[in-house]
Amino acid sequence: MERPSYLQKYMFDWDILDVVVGGKSALDTKNFLGPMSSIEQVNQFLKGYGLDPNDHVTKAELFGNFQEALQFIKRYFLKEGNPDGLDLKLPNSLLMISDISQLFLMATDDSPGKKEDKLWAEVILKVMHTIMHADKDLRSNYFNIVQQQIFDRFYKYIFRGEGDKLFIGIKGSDKVVPLIDFETKSKKTRESVIIKLLHKAENVAEELFDRVGVRFVTNSRFDTLRVIRFLVEQNIVIPHNNKPSRAINTMIDLPRFKEAHQRVLKMAIRNNLSEERFLGAMERAIQDCNLSRESSGDRNKFTAKSYQSIQFTCRQLIEYKNPFLGEFNDLRRIAKKLNPEENELARRVLSMDISLVARDIRFFYPYEIQIVDHQAFVENSQGDASHQEYKRQQVLSAMKRVFKSMIEYKNLNIT
Repeated sequence: MERPSYLQKYMFDWDILDVVVGGKSALDTKNFLGPMSSIEQVNQFLKGYGLDPNDHVTKAELFGNFQEALQFIKRYFLKEGNPDGLDLKLPNSLLMISDISQLFLMATDDSPGKKEDKLWAEVILKVMHTIMHADKDLRSNYFNIVQQQIFDRFYKYIFRGEGDKLFIGIKGSDKVVPLIDFETKSKKTRESVIIKLLHKAENVAEELFDRVGVRFVTNSRFDTLRVIRFLVEQNIVIPHNNKPSRAINTMIDLPRFKEAHQRVLKMAIRNNLSEERFLGAMERAIQDCNLSRESSGDRNKFTAKSYQSIQFTCRQLIEYKNPFLGEFNDLRRIAKKLNPEENELARRVLSMDISLVARDIRFFYPYEIQIVDHQAFVENSQGDASHQEYKRQQVLSAMKRVFKSMIEYKNLNIT
């Protein structure tokens, strides 16, 4: 029986509907792109994406993203660049592409015998899409200013005392906490950003919260909480600007320690303990309140179960002053000294409308704070909890996600 022609108007792409309203990522759909059978359809998609397919600079940039995606895949996801990678080779059909429209048409070609090319084209486009988001994060233009303003808040209170011992606090007062180390996180490499985006469901650069970060390593576990107290008291951290869903504590059972803390306080009053004995009693109490691996709450799925830390994401209001305006105002002052009626350049400078030029820009930027005691820091640096293993698992997860359809199609055995 022939299907009524009007039914086509009422059909749905359920995969795409899951992306739009179901919280699914486009990277996890059965078909990364909808049907496209002509250059015109490809161009319409690119326009909707925000790109002008007729602009030569845009086309060159897209082709550059294509070449970068090929190299990225070979380095991280294939055995030729990564021993844990897939034992696959990029097909010649991809290497022969000279116009990015060909890649889009290949990714939507359901012709018999074209399945593998289609899957490869989808893999490349997924990585290209991620590269685009990494490149187009507007806040990255202000990264140096962001780092300086965030780190300066901490450096103001970090100092070395007698015997070159490290502290955070107010020098010359009793508001100090001894430290083993204080570290600032340098900017993530471009490839690290792409890998992280490829395994995140959101897959957008705005959702990376750890491009800027600091780490405190304390002598004792009790001192980790004292560091937090100091940061809040001095308004270095404003709790109201924190991101609650990013708070992770895999070290201390806070409800249990709250009770233990009260008991030690009462004992200190009752027995008139010295500060040294009080701190010793408090450290023993907090050590008895370790979190079990099973009860340590949500954590990054790539973090080993043995990893112990306190981590939270803050947001700081950044102020950026456009240096162009100062230089331009200097130029205007020079122009005013000339005779605008006789000097064409002076007349043009003085008539320029700069009302739309951004002056002071203010925006919130997220950064991560990690606090560990020395014992946890040493254990975190060994075995399964090491950063190297963490990164390896990230790469494997991104690879499995991007190549999921290819792995199923070729029935590859991936551990």
